[in-house]
Amino acid sequence: MSADSSTPPVPHTDPQASHWYDADAGPVVRPYAMTRGRTSSASRHRLDLIAVVVPEPAAADPGRDQTLSPEHVEIVELCSAMPQSIAELSAGLDLPVGVVRVLVGDLVEDELVHVTRPVPPAELPDVSILREVINGLRAL
Repeated sequence: MSADSSTPPVPHTDPQASHWYDADAGPVVRPYAMTRGRTSSASRHRLDLIAVVVPEPAAADPGRDQTLSPEHVEIVELCSAMPQSIAELSAGLDLPVGVVRVLVGDLVEDELVHVTRPVPPAELPDVSILREVINGLRAL
């Protein structure tokens, strides 16, 4: 039996190779770890960039709920101060939009927040029709 076949390979021990981030970055958590590998939520709501997240009264103290991750708690706390859009939450938390969508979807399912969407421009009434209504009312 040769020594080459029974000895395991020696791992690379260069200290620079094992630290690919700087010391100021802190611990790195991959986005898929925060979402438990999910890329979408079971939420029936469309969570686009301009969807506004509003906390429910049940979310008065999200830190008490031991089932919520720190990111879930932070989303609820940010929205408690003032309703936030998905884009604002993503920027404020420094997380990818996809991760924020999954986390907000979890909170919607747990009924801790609800999501509202502005009316799309295509569904708004035509300006000319509104002017005609105003002119008609003035004529009365």
